[in-house]
Amino acid sequence: MKKGILFDLDGTLWDSSRQVAESWVLALKDLPEVKTVVTVESVQAVMGKSMEEIADIVFDGFNKARRMEFLEHCFDVENRYIREHGGTLFEGLKEALAQLKKNYHLYIVSNCQTGYIEAFLEYHKMRDFFEDFECYGATGRPKGENIRLVIQRNHLEQAIYVGDTQGDYQAASFAGIPFVHARTGYGRIDGEAPYIESLSQLPALAKKLMQ
Repeated sequence: MKKGILFDLDGTLWDSSRQVAESWVLALKDLPEVKTVVTVESVQAVMGKSMEEIADIVFDGFNKARRMEFLEHCFDVENRYIREHGGTLFEGLKEALAQLKKNYHLYIVSNCQTGYIEAFLEYHKMRDFFEDFECYGATGRPKGENIRLVIQRNHLEQAIYVGDTQGDYQAASFAGIPFVHARTGYGRIDGEAPYIESLSQLPALAKKLMQ
């Protein structure tokens, strides 16, 4: 039986909020009409949301076309910045992934823009751990649909999704697979779900969930 573990990225595998905030401060210097003040806290508050939701929050007051134009510029700068500076991997990540890869196929599904997952994989040399990934920027689809897409194209017979927010919980429910709450992340969930408080706990939990 082919078994897979699908991961959210921000708040689940790493924390890039400081680097993202720094990149947006740089990007907004090119957009003098935008008066938004970007902080680490404001970045964490929107991580995990869709691109349109982020644009609506950060660039409120502008029409949709302008909001998306501003967002694309910020994302371009962000991707370049992340490729150069990376983020902060959560403790024990590579060790946990190495252990999980012995028994499961590993994937990433995120609401991020195209190029962001690639920056994570390249800077931190993580490509050997993950067989496939998908994001909102590439498909324009909600996370639940992207989870299903990855499951289908990789012919997974059993899978779980690991994430840190209510949106992740709902996406896993939509896709019809168990959810594991990463309590090390940015969000809380309104519902019952198995959880981990460190990535080192995931191999044992995955074994219980996918017998």
